Amino acid sequence: MGRHSAMKSGETRALEGARVLVTRSPDRAAPLVAALREAGAEPLVLPLIDFERARDQHSLEVALDALRAGAYGWLVVSSITTVRALKEKAAERRLELKELIPDSVRVATIGPSSRRVLEAEGIPVDLAPEDVQSAAGLVAVWPTGFASVLLPQADIADAALAAGIEAKGAAVQAVTAYHTVDYPADPERRLTAALVAANGWRAGGGTGAPELTPAAAKAELSGGRLHAVVAASPSAARRIHAALAPLEGCRFIAIGRSTAAEAAALGLPVAATAKEPTPAGIVAALRTVFATEGNES
Repeated sequence: MGRHSAMKSGETRALEGARVLVTRSPDRAAPLVAALREAGAEPLVLPLIDFERARDQHSLEVALDALRAGAYGWLVVSSITTVRALKEKAAERRLELKELIPDSVRVATIGPSSRRVLEAEGIPVDLAPEDVQSAAGLVAVWPTGFASVLLPQADIADAALAAGIEAKGAAVQAVTAYHTVDYPADPERRLTAALVAANGWRAGGGTGAPELTPAAAKAELSGGRLHAVVAASPSAARRIHAALAPLEGCRFIAIGRSTAAEAAALGLPVAATAKEPTPAGIVAALRTVFATEGNES
């Protein structure tokens, strides 16, 4: 019996039996894997990207010294991985992450997951977009006027965030906090700082889901045994394209607009984009896709 003939109608049952590929490392995939299982899907993990410490530690150290000294009015955190990188630098100084950030510094972020992580680490968030949870969304709500801003980010980060904030009158100091690399990272350089357990972090642990190699994932895809693949960043979209394309009948699900735009630019059809960049948002996007297809079959 085929996937669609076996699938029960109705959005609440739409994911039963769906095999969904999560392209994250096992320690980062745990929250989404759990949400997929709860929805009735069968998650599989394909680690494609990993993260290493910044090569230029001096520039990062100088920026963090200035942050702690109160030289910046704002700290912009554009990803959960940035939180990990900053937490690791704080630990090197025998500090808690919140001790690295003076009370006078306001903190901005771009989505609910990053906000929850920061708040769980004891860092209040002063600004975050509610409607468009992305870099563009943060730029849209950024206050006009002068401000000194520290923006630690990935080496491959899009320049649009810094440019957008500067267009509002701010002076932005962008600094590389970490490097995005193919999985697995160099063990000597890999980011190891663990986030608090409340955020689904499982440092050193797995998800319980099968972990595939790119070759094994390609074989599953070619055999029609993968029904969806989830990309949680533009860099993941690029690696999915390199390792798995063409996706044929496998639906590409993007965590947000920038990931969807990157996939589209690569020629990967995007079946759905999550309205919120969270596990619940991704599951909702998957349900919509499969419920619609189930009703049409």
